Amino acid sequence: MVRVFLSLGSNIGDRKNYLMQAIAKIKDITGCKYIDQSKIYETEPWGYEEQASFLNLCLCLETKLSPHKLLEELQSIEIDLERVRKIHWGPRTIDIDILLFDDIICEGDELIIPHPRMKERAFVLIPLNDLDSTLIIDGEKIEVLIKKLDANGIKEYTEI
Repeated sequence: MVRVFLSLGSNIGDRKNYLMQAIAKIKDITGCKYIDQSKIYETEPWGYEEQASFLNLCLCLETKLSPHKLLEELQSIEIDLERVRKIHWGPRTIDIDILLFDDIICEGDELIIPHPRMKERAFVLIPLNDLDSTLIIDGEKIEVLIKKLDANGIKEYTEI
């Protein structure tokens, strides 16, 4: 089994419910073992900014699956939760990205690991840091990467 980190986000409808449904479905993937989850953060949109704020979190899993098989399973969950891809970086019920897959590097058309833009995204690195503050990404400590980013639009989510 190898250690995998995922990023999940939602900004349509009952955002927390979509995250919880996705986590439940991820826990049911044969060949995967749920290890831990970060806190939930409310974050301003990134990329396409004319949309509602997101709820984001990261998960840690162990898996026997290949990166592409895991991607297939995760995309199936996105479809089950009515993810529609209309606008690049646009609104979505759920988005699930593979960030790190142990020390595996994958550079294909469908899948790039480590995730190519995670170092630019505080909304990914902050919850990822919750799970493992000793991570080194492309030769840099995660805490150093976070300090380089603007994290003003990110706050821990608390239900009203």
